Amino acid sequence: MTSTFQALRGTRDILPGEVERWQLVERTTREVFERYGFREIRTPVIEATRLFHRTVGEATDIVRKEMYTLQAGDESITLRPENTAPVVRAFVEHSLHRTVAAGYPERYYYLGPMFRHERPQKGRQRQFHQLGAEVLGSPDPLVDAETLEMLWTFLDALEVQDRELRINSVGDAACRPAYREALREWLAPRLPSLCADCQRRYVENPLRVLDCKVEADRALLRDAPRPLDHLCSACAEHFRAVQGALAGYEIPHTVDRGIVRGLDYYQRTVFEVVSKGLGSQDSLLGGGRYDGLVEELGGPPVPGFGFALGIERLLLVLPESKGKPARPDLAIVALGEEGFRASIALARRLRKAGVSVLAPVAERPMGAQLKRAERAAARYALFVGETELREGKLGFKDLDTGEQVRVTEQEALDRARGRHGE
Repeated sequence: MTSTFQALRGTRDILPGEVERWQLVERTTREVFERYGFREIRTPVIEATRLFHRTVGEATDIVRKEMYTLQAGDESITLRPENTAPVVRAFVEHSLHRTVAAGYPERYYYLGPMFRHERPQKGRQRQFHQLGAEVLGSPDPLVDAETLEMLWTFLDALEVQDRELRINSVGDAACRPAYREALREWLAPRLPSLCADCQRRYVENPLRVLDCKVEADRALLRDAPRPLDHLCSACAEHFRAVQGALAGYEIPHTVDRGIVRGLDYYQRTVFEVVSKGLGSQDSLLGGGRYDGLVEELGGPPVPGFGFALGIERLLLVLPESKGKPARPDLAIVALGEEGFRASIALARRLRKAGVSVLAPVAERPMGAQLKRAERAAARYALFVGETELREGKLGFKDLDTGEQVRVTEQEALDRARGRHGE
């Protein structure tokens, strides 16, 4: 039977059997990030459109082509396409910089859906999900390296293989203007050979030309001037310090002069993690430093550093063995009317004792109940009927080995908890 209604293009349902892998990622995020002093922050799914115009950049594809924006009365509202700007907005709005003033940077992490109207493809949806981290309040290169060390620990915990950290520096307000002019000068005679988007970017923000995805343009741009060759002494020293700290953390990395990132607020350190498991579109996540963003949104001059990771893409490289569906501990098989009546109270007692239990909701043949237990991959079946109740001994069957014994209710509970033989 075909459903009359289907999920919108670019969105998808996450069903039981798959959702456990998502839960594993979310659980590991909280466990690892909180170990490094990060606290969870939750921002609204909708924000004022001008927030993203101001921070992400008018010239970016996100703002020009991909945002879901609606007019509500006299307000222009946008479904968030990314979450760094909302986190910084919350930071400024709630004056969270007050603790930063005491010398301690604020560390936040988030999990949630984002929205971009782009062509759906493997690992990329119009409603997609990100986890990310932001550190607000320190310009120190050690913040960059420590946050990357946390990220590496997180990927280790999930056993993500064949990954590579690539880093670069794109300079800051002191050295970027001169580089921008040098890039414009190099691009000018080559402009007719570039795509229409690159020609527009040349006028609006020439650094974004380097982020072009058109293969012919990428080949042409291979010899273009790079930000790394035009750093001021302060930016060059910062980048050297980041690399030194990464070496101290024993985090393998390579310098990739071509990384510029697609958002206007980045400066100094930028990075990506790529994975061979993703094929030609191998970018798994990215981020960098954004020291002027808090001030741009009306706050004090508080530096920032962060990253975002697409959960859909992460799941593509997560080992198949990770995040298996949870198995019920016990499936009660009720024998006859008396067994069914007793199963209701029995299930309640077992659940209150911390055991997961599948219990019948109507009288069914024993065979049908066992098939249900097997489909649910229950570990054990617990048989209760008139004889079992009279004798105070329940049938207990290991559904993996087929072994069957008679046990008391407490013994069944101990076995389900894995305490048999203690």
